[in-house]
Amino acid sequence: AGCEKEPSSYMWIYILLGNMLRGIGETPITPLGISYLDDFAKEENVPVYVACLHTIAMMGPMFGFLLGSLCAKLYVDIGFVDPGSITITPQDSRWVGAWWLGFLIGGATSFLSAIPFCFLPKSLKKPEEANKDKTSHGLLENTGALRNKLSPEKSKPRKWSVMLKGKLLGNRMYFTFLCCSLLQFSSFIGFLTYKPKYMEQQYGQSTSKSNFLIGMTSLPPVGLGIFLGGLIMKKYKMGIIGATKFSFTMSFLAYAISLLHFFVGCDNYMVAGMTVSYE
Repeated sequence: AGCEKEPSSYMWIYILLGNMLRGIGETPITPLGISYLDDFAKEENVPVYVACLHTIAMMGPMFGFLLGSLCAKLYVDIGFVDPGSITITPQDSRWVGAWWLGFLIGGATSFLSAIPFCFLPKSLKKPEEANKDKTSHGLLENTGALRNKLSPEKSKPRKWSVMLKGKLLGNRMYFTFLCCSLLQFSSFIGFLTYKPKYMEQQYGQSTSKSNFLIGMTSLPPVGLGIFLGGLIMKKYKMGIIGATKFSFTMSFLAYAISLLHFFVGCDNYMVAGMTVSYE
């Protein structure tokens, strides 16, 4: 009878606001951090620095899965109940791990790691080569803009480009890259989201062990691949065309190998009323 009318909780609002603030705080790091590296580093070193940035970013989810694995072993009301009074184990379907503990640890770590950003200088001394390249690039841009002003009748933009003038979506290369990234991340996030449940349901693993296995097997190879890609780009000094061909080749091979997942599977559980009759 006590389960018929459970008390409603509004704690989800705090989690929603917390995630919103976390997203606002994390968003500037990638675009502004990459721009910071691009402005104050030598051109041939930028791919390696960006690769290091993304590699470290991939290590975060890896440690997050390991932390989630540890927290899942602890009961949700740890610190408020006597551990000796808990009669169920993490293998029990009624077990709920201390999911909230990861938010506290991750939030405190993020706050401490953000403090050094306050001491970064607004601008650094640029390398002489970078200054020359950027100066010549700026002169070319100014020359092109001056030509467009002098002869506007020769280049009549289309209506959609007029609407998106001055916006990033007006850049066809950027828009194509954006669509490609959305498809890649959507598949990757879906893979990470449902793989733990698949391991729990099909292979009988606990939530803690599923998170541990994913953190140790799925994410480190991705980080290693990003770092190696940056080294290869630096070694062969790839331009935009070379980098595009390299990205296309690696993505094609990755998708081809991912097709092997279709051959992985287990028999469905026998569920009365769904896969088998009640008799």
